[in-house]
Order: sequence, then C-alpha cells, then structure tokens
Amino acid sequence: MSTNRVATDRPFAMPAHRPVQISLPSTGEEEWQAVRAPLMNGWLTQGPKVAEFERKFANRHEVKHALAVTSCTTGLHLALAALGIGPGDEVIVPAFTWVATANVVVYCGATPVLADVDPVTNNICPRDLAKRVTSRTKAVIPVHLFGLCANMDAIRHAVPGHVHIVEDCACAAGASYSGRPAGGLGTCGVFSFHPRKSITTGEGGMLTTNNDRVAEIANSLRNHGASVSEEHRHRGPTPYLLPEFNLLGFNYRMTDLQGAVGLVQLAKLDRFIAERDKWARWYMKELSDIPWLRMPQRPNDGGHAWQAFVTFVDPEKAPTTRNQIMELLQSAGVATRPGTHAVHMLGYYAKRNGHKPTDFPGAMACDLNTMAIPLHNRMDEVDYRHVVACLKAIG
Repeated sequence: MSTNRVATDRPFAMPAHRPVQISLPSTGEEEWQAVRAPLMNGWLTQGPKVAEFERKFANRHEVKHALAVTSCTTGLHLALAALGIGPGDEVIVPAFTWVATANVVVYCGATPVLADVDPVTNNICPRDLAKRVTSRTKAVIPVHLFGLCANMDAIRHAVPGHVHIVEDCACAAGASYSGRPAGGLGTCGVFSFHPRKSITTGEGGMLTTNNDRVAEIANSLRNHGASVSEEHRHRGPTPYLLPEFNLLGFNYRMTDLQGAVGLVQLAKLDRFIAERDKWARWYMKELSDIPWLRMPQRPNDGGHAWQAFVTFVDPEKAPTTRNQIMELLQSAGVATRPGTHAVHMLGYYAKRNGHKPTDFPGAMACDLNTMAIPLHNRMDEVDYRHVVACLKAIG
C-alpha cells in the first residue's frame, strides 16, 4: 500500500457546485398520472396493470414468463422456493454482493456457499466457483453486478448440468450477454426496481423464467399458495368462491399502483441505458489520465446496463485511502459509495461461517477499494464535469 497518504483536511482546489447525488430516480409527471387509473378504479393490489407490466417486461427481456413481486429479495426467495431448495441443499453465491443474495438461501433453510469474485469485473470467478461445487450443490446465483453480466458460459461449464442457475439481475434490467437479455440466461432471473436502479417502482422486483413449471409454482407461491390469482378469481365466473391453498406460500404480490409506474418506467428503459452509456464512455475518456483510478469493464459481446459506475481505487497508487477520497468528494458535494460489501466480512456471516477477510481476496479487495461515482438520468453535463474536476483535483 502506498505510504504517500494525505490528511482529509488538505486544501484541495475543489470547484464549487450544487450537490451531485450518487443516484436519483428519474420520475415525474407521467408516473404521477399513471397511478390515477388504479386509484380511481379501486384495483390497488395485483391486477391488470401488474399483468400488463409483466407481459411487456417479458417481451423486452425475451422470456416466456415474468412475475412481479415486492422486491428482488422476495423474488430470489420465491425462485429458490419454486426450485425446491431447502435444508441440506447448498447454493453458491458470490462473496462480493448485496447481503440479500446470501440471505435468501438462509431463508430457505439451505446453506449459502461463498465463491470469490474477479476484482476486474466484480462478478463471480468461474474458477473459484468450480472449486465450491459438492454433491449438495443445487443452485448457483451469479450476480450481474452494477449492470455487467457475469460470464455465463464459464459459469455453466463450472457446474454440473443439474445445478440451477438463478441470475441475480438486481442491477441488470436491459443488460445483455452474447446478444441475449439478462433474465433468460439460466433457469430463472430476478430483477430489482429499487429507486437506485435504472427503472423503479419504489420497491418491487420481477422474476423471469422460460420454465413453465417454475412459473406455475412461483405464481402460486407469491399469492399465499393460492391455486388461482386474485385477478383471475375476480374476473372469473365464481369470484365469490375462495381458491384452493395446496402450497405454503407467501404474500409477495406487487400492487397495481407500482405496476402502473413500472409500465411508464419500462418504456423509458432503453433511453435511460443509452444516456448512461454515453456518459459512462465520457467518464472513461475524461478519467483515463488518473493513474490510481481503474475504470469499470465494458462487455466485449453484450450490453452493460450501467446501474452504477463503479471504479476501483488502486491502493498502491492512490494519494490516500478510498474512504478518505470519498470524504473529500463528499465535502465538495459529490456523493459516492463503496460498490457494495463483501458478505464474508459482514458480522452475521463472519460469525456464521468463521471466514477471515483474506479467505476471499478478490471480494476483500473490492470491499475495500471499489467506489461508485454519480451516474443517473437526472444529471446534466455540468454535474458530470464537476465530478471529473473534483476527482482530478485530488491528484
């Protein structure tokens, strides 16, 4: 690590500017107007707007089925439950991801097995993944982190054919791999519509699959295990009769208010990604002369969704630590965040699994050195230039 450290009160020549947030949802009048219909017609829970959102999302991501849920977390839990994952099973997840990826495995009573990541892509390392496979491995959850699809061909070759691949597409709406959209690259995929994602419904998620049986089970499980959905029951010939409940399910339904917003947002997805891609390319050009700041990787044969622009602060070359750099930028009105966290270094999993930070060196390096800088659809050129000016002022 470099010894050329500086205190955070060093008088850097930071230009004055309005605050630039790390992310802001791009919503407005269209979304506001969209919620009028469900509010006026009284169908507030899962109904026709959700169904339309599901159809259009499935078409955009080239899958047979899309099931809207309350969050990506509940969607991942639903996917594992629909696949029959339970006690005694192991599910491999990357060691550098949002904690929910591992948590959903525990929710099922199964064991999350961590695999290291490649610090260049931030995604699961197929070679390390192959070492973690046992006779109890039932699934792997590759994460398309920050909008860059994981190496799905290498992942498929790293695990036996019976092992399910559940894509964590939380950051990957609109992303693609080898010309195919994320969400249809494994047994199923799950997306997030949290406000920090490129499109949002507030909270919310979407489970996608080409497997009819998985879709059938998941559709029942998200609605308490009911044999028919509420929409089909109310629109059917006997709305006064309750459905059968033959499965132990959950209440993971999306509301029609969210579905209405999702429809508006989905129509803007490709424009949002194109705009983010334009400014991501600009960042890469403008920041290329900072020797201590490594740029994110772009796919050779696919589309990056650019949920976030996550750089890597080289600890050997940087004038100070990643955290001190983030503090300096915050003082200049530029919000930043670590990319995400290393699961094995979080209190619960460190205690549960007994891992040391160095057990997953790639994840540890990403935990300590990744830095997301602002990239979203409510920034303008002045904002982007301010971010670059502040980074260059650090040295």
